Amino acid sequence: MHSTGDQERDPLTESVIGAAIEVHRNLGPGLLESMYETCLALELRGRGVCVERQVAVPVLYKGQPTGLTFRVDLIVEASVLVEVKSVDRIHPLTDAQVLTYLKLTGLRTALILNFNRELLRDGVRRLVR
Repeated sequence: MHSTGDQERDPLTESVIGAAIEVHRNLGPGLLESMYETCLALELRGRGVCVERQVAVPVLYKGQPTGLTFRVDLIVEASVLVEVKSVDRIHPLTDAQVLTYLKLTGLRTALILNFNRELLRDGVRRLVR
């Protein structure tokens, strides 16, 4: 599990990042995460991309249901998990949390998008499991 560089970029994550940049251009930094999440979903759908918001994921323990769930901000095209942030800086535990989300969802790729940056590109992290 690791953060990826340019060699692992793919068209779908690039499309999500492009949509996020458009949202950031229109709204700027400093708003609530829920606002960016809503607008990013709208932007992606407007581009013909399938996106689910606030997806409830059941937590299994050793294959057994626990009755517990966690929520993923966005899942794009049933393959990329997107965690939306609006914070001064990403806490180091966020990577671990998102990697666990990937493990529990069975997805391979995640984006952490921190909209509280002057330039959104400075707030983008890709994680691959």
